[in-house]
Amino acid sequence: MRLFNDARLKSIQWKDLTHLSQLEMIIENSITLPWLLISCLLAWYHYYLFALPFSFLFFLTGLRQVHNGFHHTLGTSRFLTHVTLLTNSVLMLTAMHAVRYNHLRHHKYCLQESDVEGSWAHMPAWKAILYGPLFIIRQHSAALHSKERLFIWLELTAITAFIIIAFVLPVSFLRYHVLAMLTGELFSGFFAVWTVHHDCDEEMFARSLSRRWKNRLTYNMFYHLEHHLFPGVPTIKLPVLAARIRAALPDITFKEVF
Repeated sequence: MRLFNDARLKSIQWKDLTHLSQLEMIIENSITLPWLLISCLLAWYHYYLFALPFSFLFFLTGLRQVHNGFHHTLGTSRFLTHVTLLTNSVLMLTAMHAVRYNHLRHHKYCLQESDVEGSWAHMPAWKAILYGPLFIIRQHSAALHSKERLFIWLELTAITAFIIIAFVLPVSFLRYHVLAMLTGELFSGFFAVWTVHHDCDEEMFARSLSRRWKNRLTYNMFYHLEHHLFPGVPTIKLPVLAARIRAALPDITFKEVF
């Protein structure tokens, strides 16, 4: 990919951004909690429509948290990172070690034939949405032969147990949460892959957002080109990284996510 070979990238300082302060580490590891608690509390009192936007924010911040976990940029030990992935697997109803396996291959084989995750970017938008269930199945099936399979089976077992408990116990907010997360997962291929890679090529292989308010609204999840160039930088530091990239490559033309 030509952009990776641009000599100016070597001049960009980024390793200092890999360090998280104690406050930043707390933020990255607890960013999902307010939205989870609020959505479950509202669902407990049967205010399901009011709970939905908070469930969406939990899902969005959950994606941010596990994504940092995939790249070991949460500032915690590897053991605690695995615990975070396991916990979010249960809460978000997807084996995150399976997603991790495919995501790391996505970085290695971005938009190539071997890129299972990135294959959704080659579809038209309607197909990327319609094939949502297939995206989940392919993510898991592609990873079950890998070294991650023990983690994946553990997560799938825990997810199954959680769903059974949610529909056996007379606790409606758990059933609401399961249904809300299943809905989110059905659209994950579209929102997490198609939006940031559609109509891209070897010259410009990922999209990004340049407006600061849009990035704040989406929890910095759409600094995607910057992330591909320097995947070791935590999400919380991506605005700083983006400014450095734009300063070093002023002639670069970004494709906007939206």
